[in-house]
Amino acid sequence: MLLGLFLVALGIIGAFLPLMPTTIFLILAAGCFARSSPRLEAWLLDHPRHGPALRAWRAEGAISRRGKQAACLGMTAGYGIFCLTARPAFPLAAVVAAALLGSAAWIIRRPLPSASLPRDPD
Repeated sequence: MLLGLFLVALGIIGAFLPLMPTTIFLILAAGCFARSSPRLEAWLLDHPRHGPALRAWRAEGAISRRGKQAACLGMTAGYGIFCLTARPAFPLAAVVAAALLGSAAWIIRRPLPSASLPRDPD
């Protein structure tokens, strides 16, 4: 349960810090709470803002269109900031770009939530 609470705290921080994710920490927290605190798990899954995305991921491994766009935009911005601030040598920049492109491809290929699940208002 402590790990779940820590992950919720990271998710809350991610809601306010640019380029830090929120949903992945909440997905991991829900998994921790499923094993330790059904009450906190239900609280996360019933959350009006994040609950639909968590339920879609749990049921279908689905990501909303807006979630996919935000993830890809965040990776693009993060890569731009990385290149501008770290000024990496080409081999490192290429490896990071390849990792981010692979991650973006995986995210884009995830299904959209089906009509049988309550839709994320985003």
